[in-house]
Amino acid sequence: MRVTFPASSARITATERFEAVYPALKEVALAGSTGSKAMKQVSQQIMILVLKAAGEGNPELSKEATGIFIWCLTQNPDCYKQWDKIYIEKVDVSVSILRKLAEEWKEFSVKQSSLDALRETLKSFRHKNEEALAGGEDTARQSLFKDADKYCKLILGRLSRGHGCLKSMVFVIIAFGVGAAVMSPSMESWDWNKLSVLFSQQSFRV
Repeated sequence: MRVTFPASSARITATERFEAVYPALKEVALAGSTGSKAMKQVSQQIMILVLKAAGEGNPELSKEATGIFIWCLTQNPDCYKQWDKIYIEKVDVSVSILRKLAEEWKEFSVKQSSLDALRETLKSFRHKNEEALAGGEDTARQSLFKDADKYCKLILGRLSRGHGCLKSMVFVIIAFGVGAAVMSPSMESWDWNKLSVLFSQQSFRV
């Protein structure tokens, strides 16, 4: 990855060749069944490597590494635990990750079977942010924790709205079912499969 995204002063002719083949190499490296045991192991190993790459001060490399880091989160809930452990040390990189999550929330959220791990991790981050801001960190790091907290609150707000929408949809479905049972003696006349599909679609719209 560093060969494909070097600092501008380090670009050489061979860099263009790596840029051409990198997408294919990346696809092969990240190919596999989502959530499988193998992919969970791979994601935890890759996560630490890309986290280091994201903090090297190279904008293009950081952007690519941040995207792969988020991919790791979609593969293995345990990656959230790893992230939580190194959050304070890597708060600068975490700000970039949180910003990208906020910007690409719609795409990210539909790839997750559950967002509980993210919710708990963000709550932990907010607690750490509060302690860091109250503990007299230097100005530069205080600014980072403030930015991180801003994105944590933004994403948590979206999670809360999504949960509220889901509860509302459940209520509507139940009410609809009760009404149908009362109004129609023939339950077979209702297309419950279509209703189920509608519910599934609505539950992911945050």
